[in-house]
Amino acid sequence: MSTTICQVMGFIVSSLGVAGCIVSTAMDMWSTQDLYDNPVTAVFQYQGLWRSCVRQSSGFTECRPYFTILGLPAMFQAVRALMIVGIVLGILGLFVCIFALKCIRIGSMEDSAKANMTLTSGIMFIIAGLCAITGVSVFANMLVTNFWMSTANMYQGMQNVQNRYTFGSALFVGWVAGGLALTGGIMMCLACRGLIPEESRYKAVSYNASGRNISYRTGPYKVGSGYEPETKTRKGAGYEEAARSEDGRRSYPSKYDYV
Repeated sequence: MSTTICQVMGFIVSSLGVAGCIVSTAMDMWSTQDLYDNPVTAVFQYQGLWRSCVRQSSGFTECRPYFTILGLPAMFQAVRALMIVGIVLGILGLFVCIFALKCIRIGSMEDSAKANMTLTSGIMFIIAGLCAITGVSVFANMLVTNFWMSTANMYQGMQNVQNRYTFGSALFVGWVAGGLALTGGIMMCLACRGLIPEESRYKAVSYNASGRNISYRTGPYKVGSGYEPETKTRKGAGYEEAARSEDGRRSYPSKYDYV
């Protein structure tokens, strides 16, 4: 029962993590304009992985997608790739996990096959969570570097060169989603141990004879030369069986005993 609960909980937590990764990747607020020095502004800018947006004070928002791929920074493209890989692995892990659930029976699938599928889906969820966490962390590192560079330029009197950007809400969603996917993958790996059938250490092998059991008795063997004539049974009043003596030797009849 505990194995089934752990497996189902891992599936639910991993599903939430994969859904959070999809939402985080599609959000536009990966970086938002820092309004610390200018809280009242007519234009508010924020950027995502796929487009940049500008929101005016009147409430009108205009978004423009990135029409170039090679013109973007290499780290920016790496973040995109990590998030896409995490989403693909998470979706594949969900499909594998559905068929691996112990509460669902498909044909004559054994528990060993379900254990292997559970372990596979758990590894996929772990890798997906690590990809999401890594991608979000790399983007956050880029923001921190650009933020302090912009701050240094502002102190040098070049405050109109560029705006400062800080963390957006998509980063926090991505971190939480990656953590959920990682936790769900670990739970699936733990549930795999309970699905492995217990095997006996020593396997006894019994052998059955193909024919009937025949018992043999050992006795004295008489060895002859092979040229002796066959003895004929003589019936008469004077014929008697040979009797054993007390010392264990056999006594044979003499010629005078026959009539």
